[in-house]
Amino acid sequence: MATSSPGAIYPDLENKSVLVTGGGSGIGEAMVRAFARQKSKVGFLDINKEASATLFGELRKAGHAVHFEPCDVTDTKALRASIDKVRAAQGPIDVLVNNAAHDERHKAEEVTEEYWDGRIAVNLKHQFFAAQAVLSDMKQKGAGSIINFGSTSWMIGQGGMAAYTASKSAVLGLTRSLARDFGPFNIRVNAVAPGWIMTERQLSLWLTPQAEAELMQRQCLKRKLYPPDIAKFVVFLASEEAGACTNQHYVVDGGWV
Repeated sequence: MATSSPGAIYPDLENKSVLVTGGGSGIGEAMVRAFARQKSKVGFLDINKEASATLFGELRKAGHAVHFEPCDVTDTKALRASIDKVRAAQGPIDVLVNNAAHDERHKAEEVTEEYWDGRIAVNLKHQFFAAQAVLSDMKQKGAGSIINFGSTSWMIGQGGMAAYTASKSAVLGLTRSLARDFGPFNIRVNAVAPGWIMTERQLSLWLTPQAEAELMQRQCLKRKLYPPDIAKFVVFLASEEAGACTNQHYVVDGGWV
């Protein structure tokens, strides 16, 4: 069962300009909803126009300040242009959440160079260029929070997705480097590594009775985790309650790792 409590309210997030990549569904959607509940101005990018338009329409109808830009984040020129449009709509970016990713499984024997490069682009490369694109906003304000999404898959030695686990492990190195470079400007950079989160995609593609039994065996917490579990932590990390937290890698997995 999904967690029922909507979570805390952080007054400092009200009217902050937030950008979430991959915000149209799954964990990204939960984060867009969570920041909207904080009364932040929330822009999100996603390649899935249909799901994103539905989310955008629902939140706008409810009176939230949201903005959606369709974007393939692997196209760096398009990524920069989309971020510019979000900035024009809601002001300089205060919080960046680099969430967009694709955990497609792949056999090592079948991976081509083009496929490998594509996986790195969607799971790692865009995080750097999105951070680069918002850096001037945050430097000018003398504050900011960047949250990069990793994964526990490489920590538990998951197979069948080498390009994904390679790129997600690299998120930690990217985060620590950017935290050091951006720290003098009071910009915090952290990484979040979700465990197995029950998004619609995971439920439809991967959750079998055998897999669920293994999950319950390995996790310390004997319940399934859902997108709001991650969204609540990310909202906290973006707020001033986490104002001394940077250069860190936070695992949110119910105690599997």
